[in-house]
Amino acid sequence: MNMKIGVIKGDGIGPEIVDEAMKVLDRIAEVYGHSLSYTQLLMGGASIDANGVPLTEETLEAARESDAVLMGSIGGDAKTSPWYQLEPSKRPEAGLLALRKGLNLFANLRPAVLYQELKGACPLKEEIADRGFDMMIMRELTGGLYFGERSTREENGVLVARDELTYSETEIRRIAKRGFDIAMKRRKKVTSVDKANVLDSSRLWRKVVEEVAKDYPEVTLEHMLVDNCAMQLVKDPAQFDVILTENMFGDILSDEASMVTGSIGMLASASLNETKFGLYEPSGGSAPDIAGQGIANPIATILSAAMMLKYSFDLDEEAAAIEEAVSAVLKDGYRTIDIMSDGMKQIGTKEMGDRICSYIK
Repeated sequence: MNMKIGVIKGDGIGPEIVDEAMKVLDRIAEVYGHSLSYTQLLMGGASIDANGVPLTEETLEAARESDAVLMGSIGGDAKTSPWYQLEPSKRPEAGLLALRKGLNLFANLRPAVLYQELKGACPLKEEIADRGFDMMIMRELTGGLYFGERSTREENGVLVARDELTYSETEIRRIAKRGFDIAMKRRKKVTSVDKANVLDSSRLWRKVVEEVAKDYPEVTLEHMLVDNCAMQLVKDPAQFDVILTENMFGDILSDEASMVTGSIGMLASASLNETKFGLYEPSGGSAPDIAGQGIANPIATILSAAMMLKYSFDLDEEAAAIEEAVSAVLKDGYRTIDIMSDGMKQIGTKEMGDRICSYIK
């Protein structure tokens, strides 16, 4: 298979961790007989420096012409970076929002897995960590509060801010179908998270999800209010398989889920549209404080590359080979500094990529 991959290395540690993911993809291509072509793209702070804007139309068009896009981390230190002296619409993260919208990336997949080799880093009680967990958070990515109309203006001598939360039946239905499709490949359970006791948008969400569920009789559906879900994630995360939810709730819950795994440096993500196209990136930030030191954890980006093989190219065997190589490296005691513990062997970014490649045979 010939795979055309757009590459956005991004800011901070982004170039370092993306280089290791590309190294692993090259190893997969060598072992399994595929060919890869990369197109280097600029977005975020790097694009501001080069082009004056966080996302150019040329970058967006080049991304559209790719089969998939692999991305590092975007942004910098909000206190010291000149990027954050700009108005919000011109800052690095604005480029990411525009890229998601321009590519119609409505489905965000964020797996949260507790590797047994890393359960000591899990902040939950030992008996909860011993049970382990493996969930997929499905977040609607292009609707809701983040894309609604907003305003701040004076009314009767007082400033009033408004943010509009809007969802259409169509937007809810397409993310729900994607969530149920993924549940069919997992443990066949969907937990739909909303705030239907308060919000009209959540009541519509619940109604449409129940309609979609009728087409998936093998999948168990449960509804859960978002505040309860936040509590259950720390009380009993093993109960979850696929969590299906709207944009803001998904943003918050996926960050919570990432932290109970012990390290955000381990967590991949994918953002998909209605075709096979996807944008694949680590869940963590750009960590400008450690950029260039060769100590960043590349595993989340490498696992994002595995998700790319699975969801954009239907290469399940190759994706599994990467996942198994990551597990093998952890079992052999190799750790980057963020997941280091007593008795383990600390290694840097490049060596972690090299060792994962060595297990792919």
